[in-house]
Amino acid sequence: MKNLDSIFIEQLVKRKRPVKSRIIFIFTILMVIMIPVTFIVLALRKLVVAYFVYIAFFMFCFGIWLIWYVRSHQNVEYEYQMVQDTLVVSRIIAKRKRKEVLKLDTRIIDILAKPDDEAVRKLKFSKVYDCAADSGDVENTYYAVYQHPGYGRCALFFTPDEKILGAMKPYLKKDIVLKLFYHRG
Repeated sequence: MKNLDSIFIEQLVKRKRPVKSRIIFIFTILMVIMIPVTFIVLALRKLVVAYFVYIAFFMFCFGIWLIWYVRSHQNVEYEYQMVQDTLVVSRIIAKRKRKEVLKLDTRIIDILAKPDDEAVRKLKFSKVYDCAADSGDVENTYYAVYQHPGYGRCALFFTPDEKILGAMKPYLKKDIVLKLFYHRG
């Protein structure tokens, strides 16, 4: 028999970049090119002071840094940790910043299923945590619905592997275990 007092399992999930972040990146590149070029053209046509060439150079250098900054902050990973009966979800940005998003006692989960269920479309949530690898990937994404004392009904969308689900299994309600693991109910 397993000792349930010493469970610690972690999983790292890399978030896929949405289309919105690609558009922001392309817009940033266009601005880094267009603004300095405009300053240089104005300076060469003698419409403004020739010092605008220097300003354009410094703006271009700043723009290179801005491109790096925007691109690196679009690298998002989520870390799921099962520590005994608690699921801890942390967000890691650019492999430098870590912030705990959620600490969830798995015993209070009311629903744990895949989001293609019709039930998730009917439910209303006061707070939604989207910590999945890809929001459109219905096959590997799960959602957990629970009652939070401060927020009310909340939902967590995440992409756990078999180890995380197996570590959650002893603490989940029986009807969730039967439906999710044994396909009954």
